[in-house]
Amino acid sequence: MLVTVIGLGLIGGSLALELKKRLGYTVYGVDTNPENAQKALELGIIDKIITLQEIGESDIVVLAVPVNYLSDLANQVLNFIKNDAIVFDMGSTKEKLCKTVENHEKRSNFVAVHPIAGTEHSGPEAAIYNLFDHKVNIICDKELSSPDAIAKVLTIFEALQMRTTFMNSVEHDKHIAYVSHLSHISSFMLGKTVLEKEKNEKNIFDMAGSGFESTVRLAKSSPNMWSPIFIENKENILSSLNEYIDNLITFKNLIIQENSSGLQQTMKETNHIKEVLKGIQK
Repeated sequence: MLVTVIGLGLIGGSLALELKKRLGYTVYGVDTNPENAQKALELGIIDKIITLQEIGESDIVVLAVPVNYLSDLANQVLNFIKNDAIVFDMGSTKEKLCKTVENHEKRSNFVAVHPIAGTEHSGPEAAIYNLFDHKVNIICDKELSSPDAIAKVLTIFEALQMRTTFMNSVEHDKHIAYVSHLSHISSFMLGKTVLEKEKNEKNIFDMAGSGFESTVRLAKSSPNMWSPIFIENKENILSSLNEYIDNLITFKNLIIQENSSGLQQTMKETNHIKEVLKGIQK
């Protein structure tokens, strides 16, 4: 099986490593950054560097690029592939992408995929084994992909020990705005607030505990990747952000009022999140 991965950063690189190790696939790589491509080759992430125009022999093509490039790239790739090849993406926004390819003659060759996995690191050097283990994978608009394409994608993600669920692309973008995109915004803005307030950075490192470190971990994520995500999913993110801001203002007012019982009740109700997460992990 010959697979071409387009985009050789954390997600694409980690997938390439697993495809070679767990499934024995040959993996070629495409990246607009020649240094990234060369580094991926040197690290053994891919077997060969090729160009986009050379993907015609590939059995599977994976799109692992920032979401603002996905729509145009998907149409290009579908034009180049052979008739029985499949294409899937790894992006965290889906509605715009799925609308863009919906009328392509090879739409059934395409599968809209979102493996919910990652770290705050980026580039080929960030690629690691076991990134996807025991995480959730989402396939969107399943009915528009051929059964063969779905089966091949499921084979890959089952080998990666991921649990796959199905969802339509519109609902996906609404839900992911809350559980992923909003948490990144919160992390970035907490980091920004502390950096602006604490001009003496030594105080941050002296006083910061594990709670602060874990909360701002996402603020180390790549701006090149996340800025397009926030714009692509603008409407859903703004909706979730408005709700978040309303809750912050309510909480702020409870503090102003020295309403201890209100604060405790709000936090107690929110403690329920641990039960929800525990149920998801099972």
